[in-house]
Amino acid sequence: MKAERSVLPSRFSGLSIKLIATIIGVILLVEIVVYLPTLAAFRANWLDDRLRVGVVAARVLDAVPDVMALPRELTDRLLTSAGANAIVYRRQGQSQLIELASPIRPDLVVTADMRQADLMTLISGALDTLFADPDRTLRIVGEGDLDDSLVELLMSERPLRQDMLAYSRQIGIVSLSIAAITAVALYFMASYLFIYPVRRLTQNMLAFRQEPENASRIIVPSFRRDEIGTVERELAAMESDLFSMLRQRRHLADLGLAVAKINHDLRNTLTSAQLLSDQVATLDDPKVQRLAPRLVTTLDKAIGFAQSVLDYGRETAAPPVMAPTVIATLVADAAFEARLAGHPDIGFTNATPQELVLNVDAGQLGRVLLNLLKNAREALEAAGSAIAAPEVSVTATQDGDTVTIAVADNGPGLAPRARANLFVAFEGSARAGGTGLGLAIAREITEAHGGRLVLADQPQGTRFELIFPASLLVRP
Repeated sequence: MKAERSVLPSRFSGLSIKLIATIIGVILLVEIVVYLPTLAAFRANWLDDRLRVGVVAARVLDAVPDVMALPRELTDRLLTSAGANAIVYRRQGQSQLIELASPIRPDLVVTADMRQADLMTLISGALDTLFADPDRTLRIVGEGDLDDSLVELLMSERPLRQDMLAYSRQIGIVSLSIAAITAVALYFMASYLFIYPVRRLTQNMLAFRQEPENASRIIVPSFRRDEIGTVERELAAMESDLFSMLRQRRHLADLGLAVAKINHDLRNTLTSAQLLSDQVATLDDPKVQRLAPRLVTTLDKAIGFAQSVLDYGRETAAPPVMAPTVIATLVADAAFEARLAGHPDIGFTNATPQELVLNVDAGQLGRVLLNLLKNAREALEAAGSAIAAPEVSVTATQDGDTVTIAVADNGPGLAPRARANLFVAFEGSARAGGTGLGLAIAREITEAHGGRLVLADQPQGTRFELIFPASLLVRP
């Protein structure tokens, strides 16, 4: 059963959003822990400011023998400065009171004793002010500036609560700003160091899983010396080993399926050679000169067939080592090795643009071109005079996101049987006595580069196309 294809999580469900949400959450939690003592200190300072005005009023009261003789304008100014409805000054068992002309008799009074300044008391008092009934009357109690003196203020709690709410909003805005700026800074740093490398590893594993025989999917390790760098190098080694094992497995499977045919063909060939050698051994006349070449040809055929099988079984499956390669030069070298360049009877045209440079393994791609050019030459040589002007050409074009290298000839074309099993080892040979291994290996090398090797339809002759992704292009 085909495995379900894995999909990378989106940016809104992956590590990135989880990381930034966690950072913001932690920062806000820290801000809340810091906020409570800060709010308590704000409330204590606010009450101390009011209490200091009360102390000033106490000095006035202490300096005046008769409080009732104080001008109403002065007392109202003192009360307004403190924002209080009444101020009480107590010293040596005596109390003096300043209050508004129209005294307020509150129903609900809460006491804030500034002589108790421990942290928990201040925090509980701040929370009580923030969430309690705002219409309460606040009784502020504190020590005066003289020994055994006590100052009390009666005032509405609403102004304190409003100032605390405004302060809380400011703290909230500052906290959110700090959280956002810190989260973004940490996000970019973490993304550069962790998220993007992990995402790259994940993308590579998913891509390699879909095409394990495509060597271009093997990850290229970075130069990092940390744990992620180690993971990249180990993943690259694992993918290279898996790539080689899959290639080798395909070769072994093809060999296993072809064992019966190899044994049959090899046995028949060697039997014919044995019969011929027996005849040669009994002859003592000039016929030996005619039979000897046939004997040699038959044995060479058997040896060549066996050697091709052994070479395919030992075929190394090393991943291609990519490097910028001028394709026109590669084609010229392959044509020379295939004995097409300078051939007395077959014309050769290399129409590959000189500026075409691909990031490929020159050695492996050269083998593919050599095989295709050699097959074209042998097909034209076998056709002989049936082809008026035999010619082989190599062209290269770019179309959108692909680059196509075509090897074409004007020979007799491929037989239907050869077309049906073109890239199947031991089945796809286009000529009698061939093993079909050349095209099978050429296809594997092309696929290892992330490309495709196909047989294109044309009215006459044979045309093979090497189709590579445009990502292999080396831009000038």
